[in-house]
Amino acid sequence: MHWQTDPNLRSIPKLYGLIGHPLSHSFSRKYFSEKFVREGIPDSQYELFPIETIERLPELLAAFPNLQGLNVTIPYKQQIIPFLDSLDESAAAVGAVNVIKFSGTQLIGYNSDVFGFESSLLSFFL
Repeated sequence: MHWQTDPNLRSIPKLYGLIGHPLSHSFSRKYFSEKFVREGIPDSQYELFPIETIERLPELLAAFPNLQGLNVTIPYKQQIIPFLDSLDESAAAVGAVNVIKFSGTQLIGYNSDVFGFESSLLSFFL
């Protein structure tokens, strides 16, 4: 895992990333890297953090106090919940989290899939 051996990641002021396993299928790093450049979001970087088990999350958080938020993918969308301080209503309703917002020392779980799915369905009825 390169994140364990890359000390440069600790110097990025606003670090974001994706946790899951495996992550070889993910296009998130490319997408967010281009978004940061396109929207002029300075001092920000998006990385992939493959963790073999969700129990490695505290190690990741301790290694990178500069983390500002994480996306969550398979197989951890449900397993992440006990590690969070609170859940948004939509995440609590579906029992799954795919976005974690860091608010001070608090980790807040959200599910953006619910909003996207709801919006796509509504477009058929409006």
